[in-house]
Amino acid sequence: MSLPRLARRHHDAPPALTLWSEVAFPLARVHEICGRARRTLALRLAAATEGTILWIAPAHARDPLNPDGAAVLCDPGRVLFVTARRTEDLLWALEESLRAGVAPLAVAELTEPPGLTPIRRLQLAAEAGAAAHGLRPLGVILTPGAGGAPGVETRTRMEPDHAGDAEGWRLERLRARMAPPRAWRIDGEGVAHPAAVPEPEPGGVPA
Repeated sequence: MSLPRLARRHHDAPPALTLWSEVAFPLARVHEICGRARRTLALRLAAATEGTILWIAPAHARDPLNPDGAAVLCDPGRVLFVTARRTEDLLWALEESLRAGVAPLAVAELTEPPGLTPIRRLQLAAEAGAAAHGLRPLGVILTPGAGGAPGVETRTRMEPDHAGDAEGWRLERLRARMAPPRAWRIDGEGVAHPAAVPEPEPGGVPA
C-alpha cells in the first residue's frame, strides 16, 4: 500500500518592520542590535514607526542619548526616556512596556547581553502585548561589541564605515530565525548596498 504524499506548505512571512528590502525585524518579537552604531540603527527603526517610543537606559550612563543628535533621524519629542539603576530594572521596564502593548517600539540599552531566561520573558511579554492590545510591539536590546544574547529573534550589528568624507555604515545580520547571515553598506543617503559576509571566526558568538 502506497503512502499518501506529503504536501508542501508555504508559510507566510510574519509581519515585520522593514527598513530595507531584506532588512526586516519581525513584530511582537525581541531583537538584539550591537556594534558602535547600534543607536543609529535603533533610531532608524524608531523613525519607521508612529507614536511614542520608549527608550530605557542606565541612570549612570556616561554618554546618554543626545536628543539633538537623535533629531537627525527621529523626532525626539516622540521618545519617552526612562532610566534605571540596575540591569534587572532595565529589563523589567522593557518587559512591562512590551506586555502593555501601547508603544510600537521599546529600546533598552544594556552594558552586556542578558541570559536566556530574561530574553524568554521578554519574548512572552511581546506576544502577550500583541494578543491583548492588537499593536505588535517591537522590542530591541542594545548591547556592546558583537552582542550575544541567546534567544533573540535577530542579532544585527552596525558599525561606522566612513570612507574619506563619505558617510556610511556597515550593517550585518549575524543571526535570524528566518533568514541567512547577510551584510550591507548603508550610504549617507540611507540606501543599502550588498556587501561581502565575513567568514565566522572559530569560537565566535554562537547563533
